[in-house]
Amino acid sequence: MKNSLAIFEKFKIRRHFNEESQKWFFSVVDVVAALTEQHDFLKARTYWKVLKHRLSQEGSELVTNCNQLKMVAEDGKMRATDVADLESIFRLIQSIPSPKAEPIKMWLAKTGNERIQEISDPEQSLNRARQNWQKHGRSEKWIQQRMMGQETRNKLTDYWQNNEVKQGDEFAILTNIIHQEWSGLNVAEHKNIKGLKSQNLRDHMSEAELIFTALAELSTRQIAENLGAKGLEENKIPAKKGGQISRDARKALEKKTGKNVVSGENFLVRKSKQKLN
Repeated sequence: MKNSLAIFEKFKIRRHFNEESQKWFFSVVDVVAALTEQHDFLKARTYWKVLKHRLSQEGSELVTNCNQLKMVAEDGKMRATDVADLESIFRLIQSIPSPKAEPIKMWLAKTGNERIQEISDPEQSLNRARQNWQKHGRSEKWIQQRMMGQETRNKLTDYWQNNEVKQGDEFAILTNIIHQEWSGLNVAEHKNIKGLKSQNLRDHMSEAELIFTALAELSTRQIAENLGAKGLEENKIPAKKGGQISRDARKALEKKTGKNVVSGENFLVRKSKQKLN
């Protein structure tokens, strides 16, 4: 399951793409907020609660077809929220009188089509990511390192997935071990010193942080492959050893340069400084 955030006009709509079913699932309350043009999240949630009760009494399949998935909430924590696939979201739109009905239908259809195109031609996804980072002022050197690091990450998670490590909590546990070992901080602590909440930590790493993260994950995978590690407990060993290899390299560099690799810098700060200048 892949997490993503899409923007319809000024409204953020959380979504997940399920690789098995090849379907998008959208946060229902986010779509409701966009349809009713309600920026107060609590009011949008109340609107959906009342509508959901009415639809349930009417025996609507829309309520039955809604699932719950954990998505990043406003406080940055993963919380369960009602989600629905495109077909069900279109039914929801019909239940809410709104001048935004047709625009959001077209936007949703475009969103689904873009993902289908990316599946058949992955280069489109890479190009879209590159263009997005360019728009946010990232250098070509940084973008290249970010994409190389993501490829290293993907190879590691592929190994985990094929060797009895469960996606979700177990992936997060191993990732945290690797990160703690190489950086001296867990993921949450690293995000905290950078002043991040729901943002992706890797999107706010320096070039050096990206390189040492990639080294740790590359080392972890190769050690795991050598050991034939299976399951969470066995993969904790290569996670620690892989992180330690990167930690030793980090300390050696810091000794030579006198500069810390792990920093509190982020692109949000840089962006705000640019606005002030």
